[in-house]
Amino acid sequence: MAVFLNNGVKVTVNAVDLSDHVQSVTLNRSFQELDVTAMGDSGVKQVKGLEQSSVTIDFLNDTAASSVLATLQAAWGTNVAVTFKQTSAATSATNPLYTMTCLVNNTTDINGAVTDLGMQSVTWNVSGTIVITTS
Repeated sequence: MAVFLNNGVKVTVNAVDLSDHVQSVTLNRSFQELDVTAMGDSGVKQVKGLEQSSVTIDFLNDTAASSVLATLQAAWGTNVAVTFKQTSAATSATNPLYTMTCLVNNTTDINGAVTDLGMQSVTWNVSGTIVITTS
């Protein structure tokens, strides 16, 4: 069984490695379901439509140059490359590289109460498809 500890995920946004500021990553792969039910069918029939994936990333905010807030501000309102890998090791069948283009359409630059860490959780839709590279 090839189970793994999920504490080494490599995350880049617009070619900036933000892995050391990420607490959680969720890659939601999905596609549209198109209804092809016709008269006489005894149940609903569906076929695969276009990919409709999204990503959710929980960042620890940081105001340093080339860190979270500067990177997300520079990407604000644009489509940028986002990549994930299980570890920073070489891309392989057991460490695939997930590459996608996402519209950076939401950020939470300031968030929390008096004693909270400065964090933000963003969900971005994938523009197009996710490419999975294994070599």
